[in-house]
Amino acid sequence: MNLIIGHLYPDLLNLYGDRGNVIALEKRCHWRGIDVTVRPLLIDDDWSFTDCDILFLGGGQDREQEIVWRDLMHQKAAFREAAEEGVVVLAVCGGYQLLGHYYRTPDGKDIEGLGILDLHTVAGKERLIGNAVITSPFFDEPNTLVGFENHGGKTYLGSAVRPLGQVMVGQGNNGEDATEGAVVKNVFGTYLHGSLLPKNPHLTDLLLSRALKRKDPTYPLAPLEDTLEWQAHEAALRIAGTS
Repeated sequence: MNLIIGHLYPDLLNLYGDRGNVIALEKRCHWRGIDVTVRPLLIDDDWSFTDCDILFLGGGQDREQEIVWRDLMHQKAAFREAAEEGVVVLAVCGGYQLLGHYYRTPDGKDIEGLGILDLHTVAGKERLIGNAVITSPFFDEPNTLVGFENHGGKTYLGSAVRPLGQVMVGQGNNGEDATEGAVVKNVFGTYLHGSLLPKNPHLTDLLLSRALKRKDPTYPLAPLEDTLEWQAHEAALRIAGTS
């Protein structure tokens, strides 16, 4: 079994350790004897999204996000095709916002998104910053996800997506409705940095299991010894004041 991870714009989108998400996916494959290829997808590269099993899109500063937005708009149809075909996508913060319908700037200008997730984002007056804990319906116990959020945009979900989880600590999508992230099919968007996956092995394995199922529904995802990962998760819960 071989998985291909497409890391979009690693030179531009890598805030708050987002690259660690790709490392976590790669390591948890290697520990199970699954071959994995990490393919950097850069500006002006000749890409094929559907050749990838997992696509990762991180967060960046406004300048970097504008560069990425211009490039992605040329590949909007191809990205949407990959999402429709079940390619697993994890998008964090700025990458998450790019998957929506639009981002409304402070001066009221709407910047078109990829339209893969039924949501839109508007610039807020204050940044939403701090440790975050959510409970997610995608897991049994433990059903918590931990991370760190730092975003000025406020994201509002439409009816065609479901939240990744409900906020226990932090602000989530917008600081108003207690939702965090958005999921449709195999596309996962979230504001959780930190990096997210090393401290949430159950989410990492959910993404891997869906990628494997797309290639071979009978391929088993072997369990791993995750003592250190869960210690990191519990430490994050304590720091956030929930444990």
